Amino acid sequence: MTRTPEQIFHDHGRALGSGDLDRISANYAEDAVFVTPSGVLRGREGVKQGIGTLLGDLPNAAWDLKPQFADDVLFLEWSATTGHARVEDGVDTFVFRDGLIQAQTVRYTLVAQNG
Repeated sequence: MTRTPEQIFHDHGRALGSGDLDRISANYAEDAVFVTPSGVLRGREGVKQGIGTLLGDLPNAAWDLKPQFADDVLFLEWSATTGHARVEDGVDTFVFRDGLIQAQTVRYTLVAQNG
């Protein structure tokens, strides 16, 4: 049985909370494309690299997610805050295929917090 985009995204969120990059990347297709402002990363190893950078920038963050699904595409507006940094303009787009994330674009600006 193929998972719906909503089910995949829910599982992806739980995996992100764990910080386990292997578990996170399991939600992506083997040939996934992960597009970041610094370049295009490919495959599950690329996903691990890109998400590892994001989690490294925002350790133990408080996340605010606003997902909007349209068939096999998800547009996600998000923000995150830690004691040292915040993101106010996070935007991701996910494309789902065969129960996995096939492609994701990520854009965010990290702003240092005074504290």
